[in-house]
Formats: sequence, C-alpha cells, structure tokens
Amino acid sequence: MEPASEKPISDIGVLMDIPLSISVELGKSKCYVKDLLNLTAGSIVELDRLAGDPVDILVNGKLFAKGEVVVIDENFGVRIQEVLGKDKSR
Repeated sequence: MEPASEKPISDIGVLMDIPLSISVELGKSKCYVKDLLNLTAGSIVELDRLAGDPVDILVNGKLFAKGEVVVIDENFGVRIQEVLGKDKSR
C-alpha cells in the first residue's frame, strides 16, 4: 500500500450520505438437512427466543442495537431499546 498523497478527510459530513443496510433478527434455529427438506407451507420453525424478548438490530451485518417489535399501521417496526457499544457488538 502506498501512502496517501492527499490529506485525510476531516469533514465527516461527506460520509453522511453513504447507504447502510439495516436488518432485524428475530432469532435463530438449527436443524438437519432432512428436517429442512420436510418443511412445507404452514410448517413452523421454532426460534431460540421467547415472544417479547428483544430482537437484534444489525447494521451492515454487525450487531448495533436491541429493540422491540412494534406494529405501525399494517407494517412492522422496531423500537430501539438499547444502542450497544463496541464491546457488546458481534
């Protein structure tokens, strides 16, 4: 890698319009291939969390916060309960 010939960016404002991907993880489950092949419409996959437990909010695949699922009109949303620091994120 060669040293930069220009000054580093000192104005963080130029970064504000970079798009980020936000996803919400309700929970996880493990299964075998045979179980996966038996899934059909109407099958239920049990997750590792209880109803009402906080959900994980990920930004670009990294854990960022914990939240609560809410309903807004006919859509789902997430109410932020806790923004995690670097030591708590994955």
